Amino acid sequence: MEINLPDVVAEVTAAFERYEQALVTNDVETLEALFHDHPTTIRYGGGENLYGMDEIRAFRRARSAVGLMRERQRTVITTYGHDMAVASTLFARENAPGKVGRQQQTWVRFPEGWRVVAAHVSVIPDPT
Repeated sequence: MEINLPDVVAEVTAAFERYEQALVTNDVETLEALFHDHPTTIRYGGGENLYGMDEIRAFRRARSAVGLMRERQRTVITTYGHDMAVASTLFARENAPGKVGRQQQTWVRFPEGWRVVAAHVSVIPDPT
């Protein structure tokens, strides 16, 4: 298996950046489109455990659009072959001083494009 093929890294990076833009602008339609629409898709959040796209969709549609801007740090995208990748990033928000957010997503290439099949978001005290 080839790790970090440049063209695949570029594709996943573009999808990840599209997701990030949708996240901070609360573009729910794009956020939903970038998750695999399937009952096996999982998103663990800061205060919720979402199983399946129906639960993820309900969360996204009810979420407040306030305070979503953030500064990312140490984003790492690793691809495995042509059809799987993991994106990891740390983030900080002005409304959460002394905390560091962590986000990790597993991306898979489907016929319709790259989609998140599993995601985890958590916030911890800043270890520095």
